[in-house]
Amino acid sequence: MRKGRLLIAVLLCAGLVISPSVWAASDVINIGFPIPLTGDNPDVGASSKNAAEMYLKKFPTVDVGGKTYKLNFIYEDNEFKAESAVKALTKLITEEEVLAIIGPQASAQAVPAGEIANNNATPMISPWSTNPNTTLNRPYVFRGCFLDPFQGPVAANFVTEELGAKKAAVLYDIASDYPKGLAEFFKQAFEKIHGPGSVVAFESFTTGDKDFSAQMANIVASGADVLFTPQYYSEVPLIVRAAKENGFTKPIMGSDSWGSGDLMGLCGDDCKGFYFSTHYAAAGAKGATKEFIDEYTAAYGKTPDDVAALTWDSLGIMIQAIQNTGGLSGNIKADRTKVKDALAAIKDYPGITGKMTFTPEGDPIKCAVVVKINEEGKFAFHESVCP
Repeated sequence: MRKGRLLIAVLLCAGLVISPSVWAASDVINIGFPIPLTGDNPDVGASSKNAAEMYLKKFPTVDVGGKTYKLNFIYEDNEFKAESAVKALTKLITEEEVLAIIGPQASAQAVPAGEIANNNATPMISPWSTNPNTTLNRPYVFRGCFLDPFQGPVAANFVTEELGAKKAAVLYDIASDYPKGLAEFFKQAFEKIHGPGSVVAFESFTTGDKDFSAQMANIVASGADVLFTPQYYSEVPLIVRAAKENGFTKPIMGSDSWGSGDLMGLCGDDCKGFYFSTHYAAAGAKGATKEFIDEYTAAYGKTPDDVAALTWDSLGIMIQAIQNTGGLSGNIKADRTKVKDALAAIKDYPGITGKMTFTPEGDPIKCAVVVKINEEGKFAFHESVCP
């Protein structure tokens, strides 16, 4: 016995024993959250963490195959940067031995991070990334939301049918995967309805730009009936004010990125009366959705945004998949694959943002909601659009 212990000690010191025992002997399931706690959009990370912590308080343990495990959530700051997201994913997978990943949220981080997760055979759900490349040819990567090829036509049809637009302008960040992709999908859909050239201004900028006067001058001169700008909550107020300062008085339509963070605290009256497509509407919610909203509001003093709601659903379906494995072996690589297979097999998971059944590509088929920012500054339900 002494010789055996001595041999193990020598091997450990030499770095020749890789320790699967940390996972194998553990009664803890680690789940990683690579989210933006700092950077340009920290409210996205705050909403993610708030929802996760509320879930953990409500469900601190999970039974899997007759064994009770304690849940442990590990948060890594991706700083809202692609390179930081890659580092965060790598650390969570290789150093923290997480069983699964929830996040990143935004497509600019989720697309490169998804490659890391898939290459390391670790199941990942991005709650909020709508860019198709996040899950493309990546069997270990899933998402909790609809895709931009669906959201783009939703916005194009809405401004046509509800706002009577025949000519559209688009303003987007060309250096970021999410707005760039969605801008292109909107343009394709709008011109399919109204013909080539009906998007009369297709203006771009680069991440971090603050002055949009040149783009707005072109948009005003184009005679557009509507402006579509699929930008994040921190950028929308600057764009809206630039539009008004340059004499653009037509409607402005946004996307699901408008609904996160403190949009109205930053934008105020300037954003009232505008519309955006999103994943759920808190106003008038019922059942489990209202229960979630009430609990979140009581805990954090504010209404949960779509990031919080989608994080809750993504975490819930991941836990369901872990339970559906029927038991964990203690081999981290094998268990990660079991969770991935269980995720792919789930049907009609009752999420608070809608039922979730993954396609073979890892994408749920879900409805979109169009909300209007009313005179009280609330995101009021306007209509639901389903595939």
